[in-house]
Amino acid sequence: MVHPPDVTQLAVVDTARAARVLSEVRAARLSGQRTPLAPRPVIEQSWGRMLRSGIDPERDQRSGLLPSDEVRRRRETTTLRHVLPVLREGLLSVADVAHHIMVVADEDGRVLWREGSPAVLRKADGLGFELGADWREDVVGTNGVGTPAVVRRPVQVFASEHFVRSQTSWTCTGAPITDPRDGRLIGVVDISGPLETMHPATLAWVDSVAKLAEARLRELHLTSLERLRAVAAPVLARMGGRALAVDRDGWTAAVTGMPYTGRIALPKSLSAGRRWLPPLGPCSVEPLDEGWLIRATDEPVPRSATRIVLDLTQPRRWSVTVSGSAGSWSHELSPRHAELLYLLALHPGGRSAAGLAEEMFGDPARTVTVRAEMSRVRRYLGGLLEHRPYRFAEDAEVELLLPADPLDLLPQSTAPAVINVRQPVDLP
Repeated sequence: MVHPPDVTQLAVVDTARAARVLSEVRAARLSGQRTPLAPRPVIEQSWGRMLRSGIDPERDQRSGLLPSDEVRRRRETTTLRHVLPVLREGLLSVADVAHHIMVVADEDGRVLWREGSPAVLRKADGLGFELGADWREDVVGTNGVGTPAVVRRPVQVFASEHFVRSQTSWTCTGAPITDPRDGRLIGVVDISGPLETMHPATLAWVDSVAKLAEARLRELHLTSLERLRAVAAPVLARMGGRALAVDRDGWTAAVTGMPYTGRIALPKSLSAGRRWLPPLGPCSVEPLDEGWLIRATDEPVPRSATRIVLDLTQPRRWSVTVSGSAGSWSHELSPRHAELLYLLALHPGGRSAAGLAEEMFGDPARTVTVRAEMSRVRRYLGGLLEHRPYRFAEDAEVELLLPADPLDLLPQSTAPAVINVRQPVDLP
């Protein structure tokens, strides 16, 4: 008799026998008979969820694949993109040699990246383990992507521990990746391959790389707070009363006139204006770089016009400066963001995503890229940008500073709208 903890160890020396044992366990459990041994608790609990939800263990159920442009959009907007180099470095070299593939899925269980052994990738196609596929547990049964997302810990699913029969020739080991800012699940990294590639050490390996990815996210978060602190410090120094600068998740970058608090609770859809926040009471909220300036006040806040200066005069040192009742702050722009804000400044009435795509790429269909970039711009301009159509806020005064020579306007830009301005005029 093989005891449950020993099945994975048995697989190392006798994969075929371990697979047969688990096949017998699965068949007995699904037919309601007494099993030769109890499934591992994490598998037993997952099978229970599958039986209660009505998943058919003998039928391969699949939802439709995401279109390629939706996969691209998700790749461009997910936090997972920041840790993909960590995952590749920690997993891919070994995975390829060991005849595994690395799969990275988002919080919805959708496969966004899939890399590794070409032969195994071809086999994975037959299982529906493709880009854009939905591998949630309640869609395709117990597996190394969906089950770790449910239980929020690393899980190895070997052979017939998979609930659906078509997957029982595989071994899958997945670990969840959470955002350290709020503990939210952002995705799962999984190492999968044919049955004979299974090894019990894979679980610790995948878990350690997932933790490295989360450490990288913590590092990036601390760096972003430092950037916000550098912007907020001079603003807060000019203010009286109680005020603080926080990022979009409520983490504090700087305070004045009050004790330091690591984080405050923010509503899900915070916007500029007068707000009531639980830890502070009545407040004035204003966008500040990649966060918010929050002032606690019992008095009405004097309104003053917000002024936005888009400065494109310095080569590769483009910036946007926002001035309001609390002072001013600046943000250095990437080439792409400089292009976008330049186009919006030219069109006060606003532009659609298709219109911006036409002016930036000469292709109105490239709206996915435009929306992804505009989402990033809104992280630091917040309520100063509106959408549908995209435009600067109506109550903001926008000033556009351009270089004296049109040829110096965003010189590296290939946007048709910019090139048209840079074209020299032939004098008669």
